[in-house]
Amino acid sequence: MQAVILAAGRGTRLRPLTYQIPKPMIRIAGKNSLERNIEALPGEVDEIIMVVGYLAEQIINHFGKEHQGRRIRYVKQNRLLGTGHAVHTCKNFLSGRFLVMMGDDIYSNDDIKRCLEYKQCLLSQEVAGSCVGGRIKLNSNGHLENIIEGKHNKKVNLLNVGLYVLNNNFFKYDLVPLSGKKEYGLPQTIVVMARDYPVAIEKAGNWLQISDLAGLKRAEKILNNE
Repeated sequence: MQAVILAAGRGTRLRPLTYQIPKPMIRIAGKNSLERNIEALPGEVDEIIMVVGYLAEQIINHFGKEHQGRRIRYVKQNRLLGTGHAVHTCKNFLSGRFLVMMGDDIYSNDDIKRCLEYKQCLLSQEVAGSCVGGRIKLNSNGHLENIIEGKHNKKVNLLNVGLYVLNNNFFKYDLVPLSGKKEYGLPQTIVVMARDYPVAIEKAGNWLQISDLAGLKRAEKILNNE
């Protein structure tokens, strides 16, 4: 099985740290997030396709062609046109079912394993009260119906955390452009796919978001206390 790890972004909200180092290579409690996510992959994942862009050479030189017994292929996203476009750059190298994850957040082995029990799946996080992100709307069967981006203030919000189980059905659909941006969204395209192919929702038990300096400090504190 293959895993696509998206690691091309500039990490602007983590500046000045990301002026000299790509966001997924920042060390957090002794390891960078790419190392942690590769370690979290279940045994059936034997190949990693890493989408790189900003300061890509640092990632390539660090991991090489193989890491922890898994082959690594690098795909360059020369223009940062969003997460949907990033996955499409891997189209010719993917076959069957595959995993997609963000390279700069930290996921757990248990959560990934539960997601892999489904043909298509999206990992989510319950957040109470005011929050910002992609709020998941479920259909009557408890599967994905929509993802609404922005600010939310509900008693319980179910947010997308950027880990997906997909297959080649995804490539049947045109990429969905993000409103007001020259980018194409992965979750937005998955919503369209979900009208024909049900996408299950799993809840994360151990996910660490590292979107800014505050998130980085919070993740480091948690990991140092494990």
